[in-house]
Amino acid sequence: MQITAEMHNEALVLIEDMCLMITNKFLTQLGMTSPNRTMHAEFNQGIQREQQYDCDELNEYVLRNVPKMRKTFVISLLLAALRSRHQITLALASSGIAATLLDGGRTAHSALKLPLNMQIIENPTCNISNTSGMAKLPTQCKMIVWDECTMAHKSLEALDRTLQDLRGNHTPFGGALILLAGDFRQTLPVIPRSTAADEINACLKSSNFWRHVKTLQLTANMRVQLQNDQIVGHWKWQNDG
Repeated sequence: MQITAEMHNEALVLIEDMCLMITNKFLTQLGMTSPNRTMHAEFNQGIQREQQYDCDELNEYVLRNVPKMRKTFVISLLLAALRSRHQITLALASSGIAATLLDGGRTAHSALKLPLNMQIIENPTCNISNTSGMAKLPTQCKMIVWDECTMAHKSLEALDRTLQDLRGNHTPFGGALILLAGDFRQTLPVIPRSTAADEINACLKSSNFWRHVKTLQLTANMRVQLQNDQIVGHWKWQNDG
């Protein structure tokens, strides 16, 4: 069994907690190495946040909402289905508004520690080191969802490089399952002082990993179907009047 830095640090945390309880002394006062409490907190917060969901409640939510599936509904149902099986997922969005529509959603910049000056970096990566507590969450995820991904400029390339490094796997995104959601007709990356050619080059379809993406489309307008009876009834009432 290979002992990682995170495992060693977690062991030190447990030992120090026992020492504090018994002798009220830190490990450094006992001649031992002090644990990295920041790493411990980052690791626990990320994992505990994803393991606090009520599985029974999520199962009921999935069964109740399958007939209503639209884009956001599909994403929410997938997240609920995986979390109801105690599987860790990461829900990301390019904008804060889109993130609020996802259960447990966060902006990609916040969750992945993306650099703010990404546009001037040729090969950007996420600011997540292999030895940090934050590195555990993306490596243990069953699925990573990225909504409004069509707005991302170099962000997905940064995630691709980071996951390959963290997972020690040189396949796209380190072999992780990535669900990209968005509509190219609605949102595109914002490039200051750009030309049409710059917009095209920044588009996801120009990325090297796009050839590995399997495209799925929602073809039925569920909003119209679900409200069809109300719309027809309202139209008849107006005409009868």
